Amino acid sequence: MGIFDRLKNELIDIIEFLDNTQDTIVYRFERYNNEIKNNAKLIVREGQMAVFVNEGQIADTFSPGTYTLNTQNLPILTTLKGWKYGFNSPFKAEVYFVSTKNFIDQKWGTKNAIILNDNRFGMVEIRAFGLYSFKVTDAPVFIREIVGTNQTFTTEHIKEQLKSIIVTRFTDAAGEAELPVETYAANLNELSEAIYGYMKDDFTAYGMDVTKFLIENVSMPEEVKKEIFELSRLDKIDLDKLMKLKAAKSMEAAAENPSGTAGMGIGLGAGMAMANQMTQAMSNQMQNNQNAQNTQATPPPIPGTVAYYVAVDGKQSGPFNKSSLTELAQKQVITRETLVWKQGLADWVPAGGQPDLQDLWATTPPPLPKQD
Repeated sequence: MGIFDRLKNELIDIIEFLDNTQDTIVYRFERYNNEIKNNAKLIVREGQMAVFVNEGQIADTFSPGTYTLNTQNLPILTTLKGWKYGFNSPFKAEVYFVSTKNFIDQKWGTKNAIILNDNRFGMVEIRAFGLYSFKVTDAPVFIREIVGTNQTFTTEHIKEQLKSIIVTRFTDAAGEAELPVETYAANLNELSEAIYGYMKDDFTAYGMDVTKFLIENVSMPEEVKKEIFELSRLDKIDLDKLMKLKAAKSMEAAAENPSGTAGMGIGLGAGMAMANQMTQAMSNQMQNNQNAQNTQATPPPIPGTVAYYVAVDGKQSGPFNKSSLTELAQKQVITRETLVWKQGLADWVPAGGQPDLQDLWATTPPPLPKQD
């Protein structure tokens, strides 16, 4: 600095800072040798605070207004310097202008995926991002804990530290909430409020306050999304229609097989076969359900009795108890070869093979011999 610049600086007796940026939090006012004249003018605008630092110690703070710097307005600095009777010569002090406005639209997000344990899907990775706002509430603490001796301190210098605090609190809150992973989108406000409360003390320790915190989105891997969508559809969609829809899609995909006409025919055949199999499976299921209903509609036999169904002339008859079966055997309506069925048998079987029917033919005379 030349002699002219030095003289010009010594003649300047107004200390102020006009911020033409949107991200400057602290600015140290530059003067030659940090010398400030007695009765110099200090202008602190709305949204600012001025902090005087002398020999490494915070001396005074000034809220918005215009001040004449003398022993009456600098009592602490006067005490530190030991000037009992005032001072007329320039004195040395560093002046820091601290912005107290809200720094809005600050972005945060998870660098790495957060692993949560979901009751249905197991270990799931999620990511989140959003916005927050903050401001300086205690300028001396902020300078002492964060700024140090930097001449200019912006949001860029502190954003990574604040992001780390936010992500740590988000991880804690998400883990303790134990919400089903698909319900995070419906609970963003509740999570935001919980994390906002957790962070207040962290910001206060730096002389700051978080004034707003928002979670904009919580995302998860695509495969987990697909499973969630499938489960939600199963709760709402007719299964029969869903099976037919899938069969139709399979046929369409087979028809678009790039292997040519032959491949298309094979694809269509496979699609048709798949559709037929699905239709047959659904038909069998419906028949089984109907049989189960019919079986339940037939009352069980009286305990201690035997109830047999008999195949006579290719038709099902019965059920018959033991006495009725005896009469049928005596009239030779049934023989040992007649097919019968009772509860517990897997299929129709010859009557002569059932141990509990052997006495039917013990009391029945054999057939008459053929006469010549």
